[in-house]
Amino acid sequence: MSQTVEVELTTSPVELYKILKFEGIASSGAEAKMLIEQGLVAVNGEAETRKRRKIVAGDEVTFEDITLLISD
Repeated sequence: MSQTVEVELTTSPVELYKILKFEGIASSGAEAKMLIEQGLVAVNGEAETRKRRKIVAGDEVTFEDITLLISD
């Protein structure tokens, strides 16, 4: 079952690995970076391997069956 979560940014931009950590997809920053390095995370429908990719309002981050809709 897929899950969509709206994430409201308090500061923008935010690095991709931090969003995964803060939203509980990864238990730590190191785990988040590993998921990204392995190509398991997509931003706006494309695989993203840059751990520090800047995420802004309007972006969509996907991991497995979880989609994060980023807003501010």
